[in-house]
Amino acid sequence: MSEQHEASLAVQIDALLPQTQCRKCGYQGCRPYAQAIANGEADINQCPPGGDQGVRLLADFLNVPAKPLNPAFGMTQPLQVAVIDEANCIGCTKCLPPCPTDAILGASKQMHTVIATLCTGCELCIAPCPVNCISMIPANAQWTAANAEQSRQRHQAKNRRQAKAEAEKSERLNRQKQLLAKLNKGKNRCLSQDWQ
Repeated sequence: MSEQHEASLAVQIDALLPQTQCRKCGYQGCRPYAQAIANGEADINQCPPGGDQGVRLLADFLNVPAKPLNPAFGMTQPLQVAVIDEANCIGCTKCLPPCPTDAILGASKQMHTVIATLCTGCELCIAPCPVNCISMIPANAQWTAANAEQSRQRHQAKNRRQAKAEAEKSERLNRQKQLLAKLNKGKNRCLSQDWQ
């Protein structure tokens, strides 16, 4: 299978995934999982948020037999959203980086809150919280194709922003190294002249 065909197949598989970006499948998000399926490295039954219905969609699309969701990756449950106990939030910001859709608002030493309509229910914000002030509650809603598309777009935007920030940081470090090398070269030249 050509790389171009695999990439196209991964895009089509990704479009069938729920876009919760929860990593329960064992990959860093829905797109990497889709790529792994396209490459034959992952099975179609590793997505708990997609559940048996998601497995059937993938099976139909790939023309392979459907199978039950693999419980090793978790169980399907109704959509939940994160809620922060704002009275106990210390504003540490540790919940911000793992949120795949920037659904958490807050600043250092300030109270944080979750924008429920943007929360995918991924649970990635829970473990980093040092004061255990984040919990999951029922969303009282169904995850729709519109939610999935919004989540995909927000996740991609966050990835682009992080990549840009990393590139800028790397460029700054390279400029600092070049400047330091230039300064050291000048210093060594002065020292060698002093010894003469």
